[in-house]
Amino acid sequence: MSEIARTSLANEPLALGALDGRYRSAVAPLVDYLSEAALNRDRIHVEIEWLIHLTDNSVLPGTSPLTAEQKAALRKIVTDFNADSVKELAEIEAVTVHDVKAVEYYIANRLEGIGIEQLKPLVHFGCTSEDINNLSYAVGVQGAVARVWLPAARDLVAQLGKMAEESREVPMLSRTHGQPATPTTLGKELAVLAWRLTRQLDRIAKTEYLGKINGATGTYAAHYASVPGADWQQISRGFVEHLGLTWNPLTTQIESHDWQAELYADIARFNRILHNLCTDIWSYISIGYFAQIPVAGATGSSTMPHKVNPIRFENAEANLEISNGILDTLASTLVTSRWQRDLTDSSGQRNIGTGIGHSLLAISNVAKGLDRLDVAEAVLAEDLDHNWEVLAEAIQMVMRAESIAGVEGMDNPYERLKDLTRGQRVDAARLKEFVGELGLSAEAEQRLQSLTPHTYNGIASQLVDHLKK
Repeated sequence: MSEIARTSLANEPLALGALDGRYRSAVAPLVDYLSEAALNRDRIHVEIEWLIHLTDNSVLPGTSPLTAEQKAALRKIVTDFNADSVKELAEIEAVTVHDVKAVEYYIANRLEGIGIEQLKPLVHFGCTSEDINNLSYAVGVQGAVARVWLPAARDLVAQLGKMAEESREVPMLSRTHGQPATPTTLGKELAVLAWRLTRQLDRIAKTEYLGKINGATGTYAAHYASVPGADWQQISRGFVEHLGLTWNPLTTQIESHDWQAELYADIARFNRILHNLCTDIWSYISIGYFAQIPVAGATGSSTMPHKVNPIRFENAEANLEISNGILDTLASTLVTSRWQRDLTDSSGQRNIGTGIGHSLLAISNVAKGLDRLDVAEAVLAEDLDHNWEVLAEAIQMVMRAESIAGVEGMDNPYERLKDLTRGQRVDAARLKEFVGELGLSAEAEQRLQSLTPHTYNGIASQLVDHLKK
């Protein structure tokens, strides 16, 4: 087989992956938190805050608190971080062949301009690379979840909740095992999904983002060797909490990443419930319960002009599955490290943005998909009209209650309704005739005679109120 002739695109500024290409606009906000550049900016932030923390507390003999102007100038290194900074860091790393060491030199090179060049030895003092990395990842992931992913997910669930409220009274035939079953309302079924998703978001919002800064193997050995009189545990805790994180007092060289595994498992569970929503909505569309509002100028099929495909939900399904593939791998591998340190976590964590990015893209697609739906109430009503046999449950339960109340002739209610309805359609007339022949009390017969598939849905509409609690 001959190879296709092609020109090389390898040197062109083209995206290899879909998130940085076709779907860039949907995930762009994550770049500020989970990109390589954002990680380096956060490393600079952590290094500078550590220097300020040490001087503010005069931890080392010979140091004193910096002036407000000097602190502002140091922090400006972070706020001024841009494309030129990324390029400069890359040039330094090309020499050091070490990303965190490059950050240390990047900061040290700027101290003379601030008038504190004597503090160069204080940059990265007592730190191993993982002291900086674990804090930087925690700050970045916390920002991405709190400021980008969670708001998008909450907006989606609020959108779903609004749909549930608007359709709370719309009767709908249920299907268990794909077969007609006790009716419900469309709003109640949407509320179930909104409730499930909300529980996961509440768990995610309560995530503890842990961090540590305790040296090469978590013993503060270098710290006490150099400054034995300092309370290094308190200094460490104060600094980690200053960054808005929870202090982890017991680690090896690395922070154990258990919090990351917990977070990614929770996001993956949210993804799975959202995937369930996608398959349910897709199925409702396929049987006509929802009509899709066409987008002007859009093409549903290259050959079948009539089609309006549920592509938003299908796209979301795929992205949720990709997201979970990555998040599940991170959750299972990050909790393991050989003895005091290996680098498997370092390689794995570089994919955090990709895992969360595919979830964010799915959320965006589901929101757009839901926005293009109209409830086809006439179709739902017709489906109910064709399935009067679902009232068999109500009839046999009333017969049981009548039997307990002492009404004669209520024997074998389940079996009698089974003979009447199983494997066959029963229309309104036949069912009402059957009820009239049972010998029920007047009140019970009247109750059943007035019941229809449209009204046999219990308190389904009231259950939607649980979304407000």
